[in-house]
Formats: sequence, C-alpha cells, structure tokens
Amino acid sequence: MPPVIDHEKCNACGICDAHCPLDVIFLQDNVVDVRYPYECWHCGACRQDCPRDAVRIEFPLIMLGA
Repeated sequence: MPPVIDHEKCNACGICDAHCPLDVIFLQDNVVDVRYPYECWHCGACRQDCPRDAVRIEFPLIMLGA
C-alpha cells in the first residue's frame, strides 16, 4: 500500500518529498501528493521523518505475515 497523507496534519514542509528514495511523493503548490503509489518500496522514510506524523503506511495483513 502506498503512503497516505493526512492533509489535516500536513503543513507541506516537503521533508517526505525530500526523503523519498523513489520520488513517489511530490510537493507542488504547497500540496503533498503521492504521485506514483505503485512504485513505493514501503521503506517508511516518509513516515519516520515527518515532524507532524502526517504520513502513514497501511500494510495488508498478508504483507505482515498474519
């Protein structure tokens, strides 16, 4: 599953965009957009580095080994 941006929390600082190794996330016109969701490696860099906890990654149970 691709990253999900909580636009209520997001202040468009651009840290997630800067830290995404595959350029899945883009900041344009003060709006964060997950532009290439199927290219995401699920590395979590965007989620870990967000100072406002505005990014989450929802994994299907099958990916978690459940």
